[in-house]
Amino acid sequence: MNKHHTDNRQNLLRILSAATFIIFFQLYMVAPLIPSLSAFFNISEQTVGLIVPAYLIPYGVCTLFYGLLADKIGSKRIILTSLLVFAILTALTAFSQSVGQLIMWRFITGVGASGVVPISLAWISQAYSFEERGRPLGWLFGAMAGGGAFGSTVGVVLEPFVGWKMLFAGVAVIALIIWIILYLTYQKIATPQVAKHELTLSKVFNGYKQLLTSKRGKTTYTFVLLNAIFHAGVFTWLGLYFKKAYDLNEVQIGMALLGYGVPGFLLGPYIGKLADIKGRSKLLPLGLGLSALSTLILSFPLPLVFAAIAVTILSLGYDLTQPLLAGIITQVGKERAGQAMSLNVFMLFVGFGMGSYLFGLALNLSLSQALVIFSLFQITLTLLALRLFRTETKLQYVK
Repeated sequence: MNKHHTDNRQNLLRILSAATFIIFFQLYMVAPLIPSLSAFFNISEQTVGLIVPAYLIPYGVCTLFYGLLADKIGSKRIILTSLLVFAILTALTAFSQSVGQLIMWRFITGVGASGVVPISLAWISQAYSFEERGRPLGWLFGAMAGGGAFGSTVGVVLEPFVGWKMLFAGVAVIALIIWIILYLTYQKIATPQVAKHELTLSKVFNGYKQLLTSKRGKTTYTFVLLNAIFHAGVFTWLGLYFKKAYDLNEVQIGMALLGYGVPGFLLGPYIGKLADIKGRSKLLPLGLGLSALSTLILSFPLPLVFAAIAVTILSLGYDLTQPLLAGIITQVGKERAGQAMSLNVFMLFVGFGMGSYLFGLALNLSLSQALVIFSLFQITLTLLALRLFRTETKLQYVK
């Protein structure tokens, strides 16, 4: 592979990572705002919390359709259109006058924005061999983690000074700038040419059937869903946790969440490279176990600094699981990359939405009991992963 092609690939990867970053920034900036949005609209926190699944579930569902379109018409048009729609709809969200309108705009934005990340992941599976995908996947998941880190912190810190409406407007402007850069970049470079598939109902269902009936595919997709339920459930309500447990204001909550996403932002490419070298059989259970441990720690009364450290460990647990699972899926679905990665993101975001909702239901018991329940759930996944992913070593490239 010549140096010019490698440079072009790296430039596109960086810009797609920037687009991923801003999408996850706005995703993660919303949950910590739940207490202040509750006060602004004079509505209960659990009602305002519906804005999270209102975005996540349609996002996950629509990725299935974007993946099929990408397999037919290519990734370039899907990514550009989806990013532009995201910028426009995020700007319109700033004009919401009620929680109902806010939920509506979040729902529509979830539909429009869901073509960027899964198709970017599919592009990686087309542009990189399986043996070298860990690092570029680390870039993209590092961007997700970085967006989460800055979104959960910067959003809630700035909100008292600029207001939540300006936060959405600012995100829209940045997304538009990234779209312009991405559009200009696409004019200069050639994107991978892949076989385009005829979209028939039987082929669509057969494609998903093949992905979900192979042992490796079924196991990996199930863990993507269940791990997402856990992480979104805990993260969505961390703002409320710090308010209830430590009586923090918005700025203080943002500082307490500062560690979330930092491990992936700083270490994402290195974690991916480590997975390429060592395999995923031990790293995956480690990530699941760290997540369970951090949540169990949060269920006990402890000094604020230790709670903030536990949040950082929770984030590291995510970075050691979802990117590695995505790496397996790029190989499982190598013949239809768009469909395979769309199903991955479908599982991921539907899991996010379900986790946010289920943890909200568990709050009817108590905050500490909800944390214990989710921790036990993740411990179970850890024990299962030790057995189910034991063959995911460096040389395991077969279905």
